[in-house]
Amino acid sequence: MKRTELGRTGTTVGQVALGCMLMGTSTDEPTSYRMLDSFLDAGGDFLDTANCYSWWHAGSGGGESEELLGRWLARDGNRDRVFLATKVGGVVTDVPAALVDGKADWGIAAKLFEGTGADVVRRGIDASLRRLGTDHVDLYYVHVDDLSTPLEETLEALDGIVRAGKVRQIGWSNVRTWRLERIRQLADRYGWVAPVAVQQQHSYLRPAPGVDRAGIAGPEMLDYLGRHDDVSLVAYSPILQGIYDDPRRRAGHGMWTAYAGADSEARLAAVGKVAGDLGVTGNQVALAWALRQESPRVIPIAGTRTWEQFEAFLPALDVELGAEHLALLAEAGA
Repeated sequence: MKRTELGRTGTTVGQVALGCMLMGTSTDEPTSYRMLDSFLDAGGDFLDTANCYSWWHAGSGGGESEELLGRWLARDGNRDRVFLATKVGGVVTDVPAALVDGKADWGIAAKLFEGTGADVVRRGIDASLRRLGTDHVDLYYVHVDDLSTPLEETLEALDGIVRAGKVRQIGWSNVRTWRLERIRQLADRYGWVAPVAVQQQHSYLRPAPGVDRAGIAGPEMLDYLGRHDDVSLVAYSPILQGIYDDPRRRAGHGMWTAYAGADSEARLAAVGKVAGDLGVTGNQVALAWALRQESPRVIPIAGTRTWEQFEAFLPALDVELGAEHLALLAEAGA
């Protein structure tokens, strides 16, 4: 696996992060360990989790992913081999209230997030470190941008835990461009630590006209990050839960609704053409495309629930997109 610099920190990480969200709940411990070991063997080191994963799973209250990683990290040498990222601010304060017929209602959940007040940040990192069994994390994200807490309060608390050695770098997730610029201005004004990464939903398909969600990296965010390469784009859902290969996942699928339209249909056709030419899957083409982006540079997160999904993503690292394929992908759509 190739390596890429995180922002302009001088720190390099594997070009793909492994999403650990479902480890310890939907993905059992033996399978999780197998994926983690194989990821390291393939040259990967960037692990992504959060303190709330996976609160929506039956019988879970969150924290299971960090706990599983803590057990795995305790094995000889594993902590020294990884770049570890977790998050704060996405814990749901009343899980039963956020479940409707046993499934997460994200509209309700959004009103129940713990926020990013100073006490939440300080308690959150200490609890995460206990579950992970480590004395620091390498990257600590604000999981959900909290508009009700002054940014100064959140940034000062984050700066404090960096100075205390509990966190090496900070990032922000699900954030709008104007907020990211405000965060950077405040950090510069007060000498606080600034984000070196933003984690947003991003894929080869482009959001449909009129779709404006804080969690999706739209044209303005992409332009901003292309002009400010001290902040890396860490892309979650780079294959949009597999819709490049499975038409059934497009019909009525929640994630597809943000992309449905003629532009996406044209882009899916282009992906299908490239996949056919190369003898690979559409999902692998979408991942290979993400790895070729330079403005901004993209670090995709491969969130794999099963061993079969893990095996399917690895070949994308070796997919060679020629000039003609990159041109076809670039020109597809409106």
